Amino acid sequence: MTMLASSQRVGLSITDGVAMLVGVVVGVGIFGLPPLVAQHASSAELYLALWLAGGLVMLIGALCYGELGAAHPDQGGEYHYLRLAWGAQVGLLFAWARGTVIQTGAIAVVAFIYGDYAQRLLPLGPYGSAWHAALVVMALTLLNVLGTRESRRAQVFFTVVTVAALLLVILAGLALAEPQPEITPAAPASGNLAAMLGMGMVFVLLTYGGWNEAAYLSGELRNPARNMSRVLLFGTALVTGIYLLANLVFLDIFGLEGLRQSDAVAADLMSIVAGPKAEALLALFVCLTALSTLNATIFTGSRVYYALGRDVPQLAFLGRWNERGATPVRALLLQCTITLPLILFGALSQSGVETMVAYTAPVFWLFMFLTALSLIRLRRLHPGVQRPFSVPLYPLTPILFALSCLGLFYSSTLYAGGGALLGLLVLGAGLPLLLLQRPQAAEQAGRAE
Repeated sequence: MTMLASSQRVGLSITDGVAMLVGVVVGVGIFGLPPLVAQHASSAELYLALWLAGGLVMLIGALCYGELGAAHPDQGGEYHYLRLAWGAQVGLLFAWARGTVIQTGAIAVVAFIYGDYAQRLLPLGPYGSAWHAALVVMALTLLNVLGTRESRRAQVFFTVVTVAALLLVILAGLALAEPQPEITPAAPASGNLAAMLGMGMVFVLLTYGGWNEAAYLSGELRNPARNMSRVLLFGTALVTGIYLLANLVFLDIFGLEGLRQSDAVAADLMSIVAGPKAEALLALFVCLTALSTLNATIFTGSRVYYALGRDVPQLAFLGRWNERGATPVRALLLQCTITLPLILFGALSQSGVETMVAYTAPVFWLFMFLTALSLIRLRRLHPGVQRPFSVPLYPLTPILFALSCLGLFYSSTLYAGGGALLGLLVLGAGLPLLLLQRPQAAEQAGRAE
């Protein structure tokens, strides 16, 4: 029985797909990054506008991915689109970047946040956060190895708990918390308005990050031609609404200047609402949120290793699909093996979270830019391919998305500094792998499509 037949037998529903999407996006970022966004907004109106703009960028990207996923469904997601549009060598370079920088770095970021809060509930010594991070990555990898059914059931549970807990915090803030005294504004940040807003968008899009992971579900969705766009649109609307509501609460309670000066907005809010019990409640909440994000990210991340093993004969051992669990076991194990040294690297740095963000962001936006242009190129290369869902306002929509990605690549490079250089150097280290693929392989892929 083929992998395709197996995936059809299991099949992810729209609810499963939206749960995966919301689980990846709605995470710890909403309680960690708003103060950084506030520092780059000169008014409350601009602050909210940044979050709304982030939702619009997410929506534009979701529309583009809706067409790509419906017209070219595959477990490889962006890897598959890049390979079809730009050739097998570009696809291979992306697979290297995703495996060594983008996805594994993202898993390490969330694992560190989980570890920081799990350490408060169960201390494990001076390096307890790193131990918790490593243990949770291994545990959730094992869950995914057991099978797609077990993983998706856990994901639905984690996502429901995460959204319910976030809504509970929002409602508690609205009903129980009193607005705090106004804080004297600090000196305005230097620099021009465009630069400030650009940096603000970097942090906003980091919080929205992960919506594109639904592309890796297209090969396993029931009726992907119809359901892919629905998963992306429903998920985008839900996430944007939750984030706008949460930030309205933050502004109402703290004000813009209070938000800027908060080291941990969630802790401050929960302290106002729940008093001395806030720390334990917050730690448990953040851990559940991180579990939701981690499980979905581990699930989707392994699919690119599987697609790589399927397409590159020298790496065929990665292309094995476990029929019993309907999951790529070897790909999951390799992903875990790469992530654990990154956790060690982060543990030895001053801040594991900041180190991993600096490492991943520029490389991520570089390939997102190429993926946006893939939609235009694939329309030209394959005009006869059936497109049950077509992006509206073509070609304006993919062009706007591509320009947004290019701007975010530039901004994240400035923000990340030396970390960006390290990530780009690791990307460059994968160039010798291109010898595994001949340029004409892209043409063969195109004819196969």
